[in-house]
Amino acid sequence: MRHRHGYRKLTRTSSHRAALLKNLSIALTKEGRIETTLPKAKELRSYYEKLITKATAGDDNAHKAIFAMLQDKACTNKLVTEIAPRYTDRNGGYTRIIKTRMRRGDAAPMAIIELV
Repeated sequence: MRHRHGYRKLTRTSSHRAALLKNLSIALTKEGRIETTLPKAKELRSYYEKLITKATAGDDNAHKAIFAMLQDKACTNKLVTEIAPRYTDRNGGYTRIIKTRMRRGDAAPMAIIELV
């Protein structure tokens, strides 16, 4: 049982899970809205909101911390200079998850995750 467990494993190894969250974060930064499965969206929400919270400082240390997690210069710059300043007056809740459909083929619940 996973009562009070801290995160979803998503049936992946830890390195694969880290790469998945990194790639989903890069896609969300570029597009502003992506469709993925519901468990991935729920796990991405906590990962991405921590990124935005770190980026609200806007200094060099924020750039370094975000780049260490994303490994993408363009997305790091966009996150720190464009996205994070929009949320300086907000205490969390930077993303929204909308349940959409059941995926044809394996009936996985799908969701759209977007920036508020």
